[in-house]
Amino acid sequence: MDKMGILGPPGTHSEAAALYLNARLKEPQELVPYGDIYAVLQAVEQGNVDTALVPVENSLEGSINVTLDLLARTDTLLVRRELIWPVHNRLMAKCGPEEVKRIFSHPQPISQCRHFLQEHYPQAELVKVASTARAAELVGAVPADAGFAAICTKRGGELNGLRTLAADIQDNMANRTRFFEVAKRGRYADGTAGQPDKVLIICQIDGHEAGALCKVLEEFAFRGVNMTRIESRPARTELGAYIFFFDLETHGVTEAAMQASIEGCRARSIWLRNLGAFPVLEAEI
Repeated sequence: MDKMGILGPPGTHSEAAALYLNARLKEPQELVPYGDIYAVLQAVEQGNVDTALVPVENSLEGSINVTLDLLARTDTLLVRRELIWPVHNRLMAKCGPEEVKRIFSHPQPISQCRHFLQEHYPQAELVKVASTARAAELVGAVPADAGFAAICTKRGGELNGLRTLAADIQDNMANRTRFFEVAKRGRYADGTAGQPDKVLIICQIDGHEAGALCKVLEEFAFRGVNMTRIESRPARTELGAYIFFFDLETHGVTEAAMQASIEGCRARSIWLRNLGAFPVLEAEI
């Protein structure tokens, strides 16, 4: 059985998304939790797992920068598929809602639930930890009279003996997180994950050249390639140097037009990496 690395411990949104994906694969993978996203992707590169499912963007909080930075620096990884995961945050505890004094969670869920927290728990201390599952562990390890609560998944809370005080506490019910399933180049044959919906390329453009980015974008526009997302990150080589991430839609575009636009972009870039063509799955829960 293949192995899939995920952000642990058990009970994270990453685990929930991986369990959902696993249930829809012809050959489910054994889930292997790691302590952070860097360790998850490193495990794929070192061959300790076959794939990794890592968050790349949240609809409310934006990009997961550590994922983008690691993908930009690797020559060995490809994206096999994308999973769009609806985020449902819960406030869970051993104590009653009126007894909550401290609330633990990952920084992103705390930000995603800011309005709820200000309205219902303005006096509670907010404590940021490594993951929602870790928050549930910390709350589960103390007695009810400590007044601790966690923003976490239903499974994460139940694994630690917590009960739900409030469900769907995120400020926006359209809250979604994009995950990439990543594998080493050559590990799987092209197309084994399904018919591609997107192509992801990463490149560095000479920022000292006037209109350099515009010229790159023209390569796609001229050939009718729709760009669904553009993101920039520091190149970490010098101040003012940036790399760009482009999500390109495959529908309605010939393979020849897509390849020509990518090669045109490559010719106008300092360097370019193609991280693969992949299908997009939207979870329904």
